[in-house]
Amino acid sequence: MKKIIFLGISILILVTVLIGWNYKEDIGNELEKQNLIRINTPRPNELVKSPLEIKGEARGYWFFEASFPIRLINEDGEELGTAVAQALSDWMTEDFVSFEAELEFKSPATKKGKLILEKDNPSGLPENADELIVPVFFKE
Repeated sequence: MKKIIFLGISILILVTVLIGWNYKEDIGNELEKQNLIRINTPRPNELVKSPLEIKGEARGYWFFEASFPIRLINEDGEELGTAVAQALSDWMTEDFVSFEAELEFKSPATKKGKLILEKDNPSGLPENADELIVPVFFKE
């Protein structure tokens, strides 16, 4: 009987370890963009509701005329709302500049979505485009 219990516990531990090794939480592209833009709120995979307060910091060249666009989409790609992030200090620098925005959005039909903070790109050239993607969950 003790061998069966030991074997059962060993299998349970092995399955738990294997699942843990294969699980990767989706945090968007936050790590790749951390030297360009950082978001304090909301954090990846946070439950959000409207109006959504967005705060963080970005390098001055992420802005144009002290602002940059933000979009919220559901997991089907439907745009739920937009906002404009505003620099809270002088943005004409290569240093990080704090920003804030408030985004109101319509009630989503899905439980998951993405907050997309776009580098302002007045040139429209693809090589100047960039974005931070933050996965979020919607409160019901």
